[in-house]
Amino acid sequence: MVENSKLVLITGSSSGLGFELARLFAKDGYDVAMSGSSERIYDSAKEIEKLGVETYPFQADAATYEGVEDFWRFVENKNRRIDAAVLNVGISIGGAFLENDLAEELKLIDINISGMVHMAKRVSQHMAKNKSGDILIVSSLSATLPTPYETVYGPSKAFGFMFAEALREELKENNINVTAMLPGATNTDFHHNAGMDATYFGDENHKNDKQLVAEQGYEALKQRIDHVVCGDEATKKEAEENRRTAEDVKAARHAEKAKPQ
Repeated sequence: MVENSKLVLITGSSSGLGFELARLFAKDGYDVAMSGSSERIYDSAKEIEKLGVETYPFQADAATYEGVEDFWRFVENKNRRIDAAVLNVGISIGGAFLENDLAEELKLIDINISGMVHMAKRVSQHMAKNKSGDILIVSSLSATLPTPYETVYGPSKAFGFMFAEALREELKENNINVTAMLPGATNTDFHHNAGMDATYFGDENHKNDKQLVAEQGYEALKQRIDHVVCGDEATKKEAEENRRTAEDVKAARHAEKAKPQ
């Protein structure tokens, strides 16, 4: 640890956007506390350490209260000030609501909503004591429309978006910034893990570059912007169109893309 170095906490940072964001913070000299659901988190931490910073990797089940709390205690026990936090962990489930497993859908809610609120509570209370901090909450472009065949996922990300905007207003008096990040479809394992290979989203040609998406989110946080749509110009245009398009029209469009072929 470099003396007086800053520390960022990042959930879901074994791969994908979480890992890319960890790399950007590390390049700016932040030490990184990283969590992931598998042992891959330890290899990812070694990659980040090559940038000359210290890492604190922790394997945790983000679907459980204990998993979230254990990671928080692990970081808290380092007795360091947390300067920034990225609440990134999240999953989706593709397929028809009538057919999907209820337990898996409730697990999605536990990860995307309950776990995110849980960690936000711990992080914001810690930062309030220091009257300083930055929080990046990773939502999704899906927060701006109904998402049939990802019927539970979209609403979970809409919650994250509005939660971030509300928390931002509350925490201003404590000099804490909260930014919501809304990526479009990105070239990570996200849709594959959601079982959506046989859909429009299974084609990598339709997706944004994860490095570009991470950079846009990171810059928005540094500029203390309230929210940012991340991706190419087509993605940003889609977000604008979603503001003025009827919900049933957006739902039909998404169904065409997300319904298994």
